[in-house]
Amino acid sequence: MLTVIMGLKGMGKTKHLIEAVNNSVKESDGSVVCIEKGDKLRYDISHQARLIDTTEYSISDAENFLGFIAGLLAGNYDIHKIYVDSILKIIGEDLVELGSLLAKLETLCGAHDADIYITVSGDAELAPDSVKKYLKA
Repeated sequence: MLTVIMGLKGMGKTKHLIEAVNNSVKESDGSVVCIEKGDKLRYDISHQARLIDTTEYSISDAENFLGFIAGLLAGNYDIHKIYVDSILKIIGEDLVELGSLLAKLETLCGAHDADIYITVSGDAELAPDSVKKYLKA
C-alpha cells in the first residue's frame, strides 16, 4: 500500500508522520524505516525505527530514490513500513516525476509486502492525477 499525505507547509504532515512511525514501532512485527533529507527528526523518532538521512547516500532525484528503496527491500526482507518525510526535498519539485515515482514505488512495495507513507508539501488541488490517486482521504 502506498499513501501520500499532501498539504501546505505548517499543516502538520510531519507531526502526523512522527506519530505514525512511533506507533508502527510499537505495533509492527517487522522493521520500520523513516527516510528524510537531513536529521531534523533524530530526536522525535523512536530509536527502534531505522532513521535514514538521504544526504548521506547522495540521493538527489527520483531514479536514485527508487534504487535506494529497492536496495533497502532487497537487503532486509523484514521491512514492513517505510515513511518518507518531504519527498520533494529529496527528489526535486517536479510533481509529474513524483507521480511516475509513486507508481513504481507502489509496484515495488507491493511485491515486497511493505507499506510506504510519503509526505508532500504543496497544494493537493494542484497535484496531477498521478499523485492525487495516492492521496490519503
